Amino acid sequence: MKSIIGLTGGIASGKSTVSKLLIEKGFSVVDADAAARKAVEPGEPALDKIVEVFGQVILNPDGTLNRTALGDIIFNDEARRKELNGIVHPAVRSRMLAEKDQAFEQGKHTVFMDIPLLYESNLTWMVDKTIVVYVDRETQLIRLMKRNELTEEEAAARIESQMPLDKKKELAQAVLDNRGTIEETLAQLDELIVQWNLMP
Repeated sequence: MKSIIGLTGGIASGKSTVSKLLIEKGFSVVDADAAARKAVEPGEPALDKIVEVFGQVILNPDGTLNRTALGDIIFNDEARRKELNGIVHPAVRSRMLAEKDQAFEQGKHTVFMDIPLLYESNLTWMVDKTIVVYVDRETQLIRLMKRNELTEEEAAARIESQMPLDKKKELAQAVLDNRGTIEETLAQLDELIVQWNLMP
């Protein structure tokens, strides 16, 4: 029985930690952020299309994407941001689906899709069930300030740009409470793997 599990959370909630634990257990994890980086590498159709739409100004001298230059164009322009997402998102999705299919072809039984904006981007159709890595807002704020060396205002602004974790928690089929130690999170993960009868 093949299972596709969506793994999501919020910024600094510990989703990457859970991804690492799953990989250590032999599970396949398809990472949306990694797919997004690969989708805009030189030679990829998505990058050619971005250049066509936004111009050569968004390229570095070596032909790679200049994220800062592109960011400056789309930052305050909703229409242009939608235009960019219309190019990038389908490319990322098809790359992720191809990676998932490849894992199943290699004999994997379960594939985890690590998608930070799983709910925000309406991508639940890509998975059978979802797990949310949860921390309370206070913990999220403290961890983010420490990890990225941000002020409280900067960290709060980043947290606010995402759907609140309390809301994501309600939408998920399972919640991993990551407020404690890594051992406690691992114990919850092990329990869930047994409960859902997941095999790598």
